[in-house]
Amino acid sequence: MSWEEKTFLGDNITTFSQSEDCTIYRMKDKSGDGIMTAIKVFPGIILIYNDFHMESCSSQFHTKANFLCIDFCREGRMEWKLDNDTYVYMKAGDLQINHRENHIQNFGFPLNHYHGISLVFHIEEAEEVVKLYGGFSIDLAALSKKFFMLNRPFIIQADKVIAHIFLELYTIPNKIKDDYLKIKILELLLHLSILEIPKNFDKRPYYYKTQVEKVKAIQELITTNLEDHYTLDELSEKFNIPLTSMKLCFKGVYGTSIYSYIRVYRMNKAAIMLRQTKENISEIAHKVGYDNSSKFASAFRSVIGKSPKEYRNSIV
Repeated sequence: MSWEEKTFLGDNITTFSQSEDCTIYRMKDKSGDGIMTAIKVFPGIILIYNDFHMESCSSQFHTKANFLCIDFCREGRMEWKLDNDTYVYMKAGDLQINHRENHIQNFGFPLNHYHGISLVFHIEEAEEVVKLYGGFSIDLAALSKKFFMLNRPFIIQADKVIAHIFLELYTIPNKIKDDYLKIKILELLLHLSILEIPKNFDKRPYYYKTQVEKVKAIQELITTNLEDHYTLDELSEKFNIPLTSMKLCFKGVYGTSIYSYIRVYRMNKAAIMLRQTKENISEIAHKVGYDNSSKFASAFRSVIGKSPKEYRNSIV
């Protein structure tokens, strides 16, 4: 039985299109959908471009194969729930390495989108290919052991070299794409083979389920009716969570402070109304919580880069 036959993706994933070396999968859950473009670079080595526009998804992925998987987050955030009822987050620029052994769970996307790349190595098959094509002394089994012996998720901010390699994978000319992917994957493996595990890599904060549930309830409250305003003290008291814990956990989940989050949220909602309606700017300002049009215009420019009037006039 091949490693593909030992792997189950899930019944919420369908094949959108397929060719000899590329398969496009679609994941659909109640909160949205995602597209995974999987390219067979070498036998046993798959590169996947992930584009998810959803709040969460249920992964049913399981395998009996021996994998080394590397994930790079380009945009958005991803949430994992760990066995001890804590959560950890992957943000833009982060690198994660795992073996997909415990992948049957719900994954969250706090910003409702996630874009990134996954590299999947079937260790036994890929190791022979790496030696054959590259002539390199890269031991994938040893590389796997290097990261998995840590007994906790390995997530770090990718260094400049590794981040550059991943970002280059988005700008490949089609004429040289096949060979370019091969070179870049071998280059990445070389860098990972000499990557020293930071002594403080396990200092990435983890958040308890009760904290995460409360800050998600806070996010829902402050985005439901944009005309309402709350102080941090009011939110802390309303949801019975210490002020400092609330601020730290909210930033951990959503990547920014509560005030910054709601400000950007309001301006993006205003931008939608400017595009899709003919309401005057003062009415839109009021709907997103601003009674003062000049303050609204200043906030809008700081987030969107144009005044509300300039933004509306720029729409074709």
